[in-house]
Amino acid sequence: MIALQQAQQETDKQVKETSQQMKSTDKYIKELGKMLGGIGNSQGDVAEEFFYNSLGKKPTLGGIDYDFIDKNVTRKKDDIEDEYDILLINGQDVAIIEVKYKAHQQDLDRLIDKKYKNFKLLYPQYKNYQHHLALASFKINDNLKQQALNKNVAVLQRKGDIVETTLPSV
Repeated sequence: MIALQQAQQETDKQVKETSQQMKSTDKYIKELGKMLGGIGNSQGDVAEEFFYNSLGKKPTLGGIDYDFIDKNVTRKKDDIEDEYDILLINGQDVAIIEVKYKAHQQDLDRLIDKKYKNFKLLYPQYKNYQHHLALASFKINDNLKQQALNKNVAVLQRKGDIVETTLPSV
């Protein structure tokens, strides 16, 4: 009977230690997740800054010169809210540029299906302007690049210290 009690006490002690180790591991995993998320956000910030600075020096896209460049613009009306990485504007054109460190299919889909639709609702003052969409990325695979071009979305890529623009064929 005493041996059984001692064994049960030892088991209880081991369960408590295991529980503490699991809590410590959970905390570590959460901190690691925050760090990895921070790295992803930092890479996105670097890409946005690069394309903003490049386009700010020469605000031209597809042979169209722009007068103004805005970055990280958020607008809300009623239940619709959206953020735009870069907007280029002149008296008759507006370019909506989504910036990603590495572009994925959902980024292109979101630009076309959500951000552009929201833009038209949030910025009615540009309804008579020519609208141009662009996906800017340090890394985009050839298939996604071709899909973007087929959907009339320009692609901006980093090429050394400059931006290379590929336009959809008209």
